Amino acid sequence: MRILISGGRVVDPASRVDSKLDLLLEDGKVAAVTEGRLQADQVIDAAGKIVCPGFVDIHMHEDPVDSGRLFDDEEKAVYNCMLRMGVTTAIGGNCGENKYHPADYLDLVDRDGAPVNVAMLAGHEFFRHRAGCLDKYAPATKAQREQMADEIAESLRRGCLGVSYGIRYVPGMDMEELKITARGCRESGKPIAAHIRSDAEEVYAAAREFLDAGEALGVPVEISHIGSMAGFGQMERFLALVDSYRLRLPHIGCDCYPYAAFSTGIGSTTYDPGWMERYHCDYGVVEMAEGPFKGQCCTKEIFEKERREHPEAMTVCYVMQQAEVDRAYRHPGVMLGSDGTLSRGQGHPRAAGAFPRFLAEYVRTGKVGLSDAIERMSALAARQMGLENKGRLSVGADADIVIFDLEKVRDRASFAQPLLPPEGIDWVLVNGVPAVHNGQILNGRAGRSVRRY
Repeated sequence: MRILISGGRVVDPASRVDSKLDLLLEDGKVAAVTEGRLQADQVIDAAGKIVCPGFVDIHMHEDPVDSGRLFDDEEKAVYNCMLRMGVTTAIGGNCGENKYHPADYLDLVDRDGAPVNVAMLAGHEFFRHRAGCLDKYAPATKAQREQMADEIAESLRRGCLGVSYGIRYVPGMDMEELKITARGCRESGKPIAAHIRSDAEEVYAAAREFLDAGEALGVPVEISHIGSMAGFGQMERFLALVDSYRLRLPHIGCDCYPYAAFSTGIGSTTYDPGWMERYHCDYGVVEMAEGPFKGQCCTKEIFEKERREHPEAMTVCYVMQQAEVDRAYRHPGVMLGSDGTLSRGQGHPRAAGAFPRFLAEYVRTGKVGLSDAIERMSALAARQMGLENKGRLSVGADADIVIFDLEKVRDRASFAQPLLPPEGIDWVLVNGVPAVHNGQILNGRAGRSVRRY
């Protein structure tokens, strides 16, 4: 099927393009770029709209695999949220977490299709548990480290893009375990990504630990969701530290979501003793995102009860500084990553709103230029993960495309209603297939696995 996107302002930062052009799509690829009308089976009128590469979410969390399927409830599926907000390629398996064997997960995507293209990182914690190391505070044995390294390396050979770590969530991991389990990346040149060991005033030592590992291995490094790591008054110094490494280790990336609150399970190590002293706060900054206390800010009693009885329950923690998040986006090395995750349809609005929010709050207000913003939402992530045909609209690239109205685009998802779709995104095409039109999903199976060998 030949589709012509006509009359739009094509913005492709990877190709340094910003002009009124027509795009012809055929067989899932960008087939031609022209100023004149070509024959097509379907014409999409993009007059007055922005036409850009589909957004690449470098940091999100896939739903659990139930009944051998990617999701059972499409209305609450995180990939549908991704699709509606313009994400056409989602990279899961972050923070060391996989909900299913990551390489087998890619096979499920190819078997059933998915709303978006799906790439996976091999999650260290997932393989740590498979090796029998269930105590997150304890070091792994030599045999366990070797098993992890072998299984992770096999996942990389099957197409996973790299290895992710949740060092904060597995404090028993040391540098030796990190370097051994990432040896498959050293052999393949694939990146390592991490939720580093700590945040706030402890973020500098945590960043050095991970950057030192990347330097020793000679692999690309991605530091995850830096707003929730250094967004408490440390951002300027943190970015300077990263830059000092970038001058000798060029493939360092950082991602950030455009909100001043983070989300995690109430039983996570983030809330281990000492968290209130680290954030200079009390229990009231934590809001329950699900369960019997949903929407309520914690008291000591609620916090202790839920942490004891429902440690998996999602929370939202309002401790970050918006000015620090803004500062992150003034740095050229920071891309957008949603950190989207949902639990039974509940959670942080970033899963359904991060990308349109960035356009509304940063581009339309003049904080970030349009081409710069689109690059942060597409090409930077594709380049960091070695995805040559994503994040660009050059002839031969994958036909993953977003068409939006810059004057109307906005996020609607809120902490109370985290699934609300955005406004102002007219079309989303995945592999050349119209998948969303004005917020309505037309095809939820156009996505396929994205692998790198």
